[in-house]
Amino acid sequence: MEPETHTEPIGDEEPLFSNLDLFLFSLIIGLVVYYFMSRKKPEPIPDFKKLDTPPVSQRETSFIEKMKKTGKNIIVFYGSQTGTAEEFANRLSKDAQRYGMKGMAADPEEYSMGELARMSEIENSLAIFCMATYGEGDPTDNAQDFYDWLQENDDEDLSGLNYTVFALGNKTYEHYNAMGKYVDKRLEELGAKRIFDLGLGDDDSNLEEDFVSWREQFWPAVCEHFGVEASGDELSIRQYELKVHNDLNMNKVFTGEIGRLKSFEVQKPPFDAKNPFLAPVTVNRRLNKAGDRHLMHLELDITGSKIRYESGDHVAVFPTNDSALVNRLGEILGVDLDVVISLNNLDEESNKKHPFPCPTTYRTALTHYLDITNPPRTNVLYELAQYASDPKDQENMRKMASSSPEGKALYQTWVLDSCRNILAILEDMPSLKPPVDHLCELLPRLQARYYSIASSSKVHPNSIHICAVVVEYSTKTGRVNKGVATNWLKNKLVNGHKSTVPMFIRKSQFRLPFKATNPVIMIGPGTGIAPFMGFVQERGWLKEQGKEVGETVLYFGCRHKNEDFIYQEELEEAEKSGVLTQLNVAFSRDQDHKVYVQHLLKKNKEHVWKLIHTDNAHLYVCGDARNMAKDVQTALYEIAEEMEGMTRTQATDYIKKLMTKGRYSQDVWS
Repeated sequence: MEPETHTEPIGDEEPLFSNLDLFLFSLIIGLVVYYFMSRKKPEPIPDFKKLDTPPVSQRETSFIEKMKKTGKNIIVFYGSQTGTAEEFANRLSKDAQRYGMKGMAADPEEYSMGELARMSEIENSLAIFCMATYGEGDPTDNAQDFYDWLQENDDEDLSGLNYTVFALGNKTYEHYNAMGKYVDKRLEELGAKRIFDLGLGDDDSNLEEDFVSWREQFWPAVCEHFGVEASGDELSIRQYELKVHNDLNMNKVFTGEIGRLKSFEVQKPPFDAKNPFLAPVTVNRRLNKAGDRHLMHLELDITGSKIRYESGDHVAVFPTNDSALVNRLGEILGVDLDVVISLNNLDEESNKKHPFPCPTTYRTALTHYLDITNPPRTNVLYELAQYASDPKDQENMRKMASSSPEGKALYQTWVLDSCRNILAILEDMPSLKPPVDHLCELLPRLQARYYSIASSSKVHPNSIHICAVVVEYSTKTGRVNKGVATNWLKNKLVNGHKSTVPMFIRKSQFRLPFKATNPVIMIGPGTGIAPFMGFVQERGWLKEQGKEVGETVLYFGCRHKNEDFIYQEELEEAEKSGVLTQLNVAFSRDQDHKVYVQHLLKKNKEHVWKLIHTDNAHLYVCGDARNMAKDVQTALYEIAEEMEGMTRTQATDYIKKLMTKGRYSQDVWS
């Protein structure tokens, strides 16, 4: 018999997994799935990073790639503070076309200057540097990074670079053309090949003539070096084309903004040269009691702007041209100034799409963006000559733009010495009727004006003070020329219509000593007193804080005590309270013989020498560079000779060492 098998129905069998097992198993599976799912989420991100497109910044900063792409072989870099070096760079880049070459002007701030080592990749390539010097031998703001790069890169090999330098400076300054000279020397040290001598432009004499003379010799040298010939006549080459907008939304039209459209309506910090702050004018008063001149004190309210400044900094303001001059230009050219236009660069690859913010109206361009009051440079006359219907006018305009001795003399007498601006030229040459768009293309940009701040942020954190003299003079043609910025500021009525000033701060090296116990000697006649009002306020504030403050000595000068002794009450009060330990004032015309600040320095030579030589005093000079600053320096040489028995060479070295150590600072202008 087979054994009996006992079977039970399946439904009654014991389950293989308990409910708990199933729950745990499901939980584990769920966690594993979740883990892998959550790990996979970031996977698409690396895919985006694999895009072949180079970063925007890399693409934009390569001037070599841009030159290759556009077939350019000449690049003109400019270090420019007031626009002149940029103007010269544009003229040189346009010149290249006349010699069968292609040029581009470039701002070194926008490019990677290390690429100079790659210039040999471009056949017959040349880099031209138009470098202005600013302040005490410093680079301009836009050339600072380039200057730092030159200083820091000793191992750079620039043997494939052909170059030349034109320097822009002013002989009245201590460090004449320092930046241009440095770039010229440093590029050679790094192996670059100079193909034409350094050009030195002197703004104290005739910068335009210096540039034209250098340029006349420069291009033949370039042609000889590269074996090319000029393509014939100097044709008028337009850089921009006109587009008239008939039905554009006026919300898209610039009305005077420096950078961003509507930036004057919606203000956003940080504020700088491309985004100025609209500061309300809270005080505008005349400082002098009598006399023909108008010396003024203004206060700008910077509440809520987050703008910070220190004593010795500069405030920059963007002025506008006199509406009467603008209207007269429109009248003489027979144009509707309220037409909305754009001037578009014919070179689509250029970083500079327009000569000024576009679209805008001719009225806005001539009011806010273009310089219509300075005598035009020779290239402007040359380009406009074609629009004179009188052959004699055409001939004279072309002659003035040439490098011939008679042409230079005519430009000097008829334009410069007579202070003829573009309006005066159009009035005195009735046959000259240029198209307004070409005129707007040629005129230089209206630049910001800089003033030494006459306040201390320790005392006035929400206010910036300006001290200035209104410029107004008669010319040889019988016209009255008015300074753009000072007359514009003069008319800024407190709480009046449009009583705001577009402004920003530029930092300065003109600083009080780090140690408050160091004595200071401040020398500032006329409006040169401006930064010292801030210094006096700050020394007073330090004393109020219980700090020990060294001697604070001021040498001020003006014409007459009863006319233009500006800030008299404030200064006398500061002396009375002991903030100013000595107030010395030279009234130059209150006696038979002229008395200036340098005479008072000599008179007090024992005290002056003790402060400098024994007490480690810091010296500050502010004002006129051409005469006053030099005369003060000479007086200090003489004091060193008389008090210490030095020779002139020793005295000169002694004063130079004070400058090097930062104990002799100048904030001067010519």
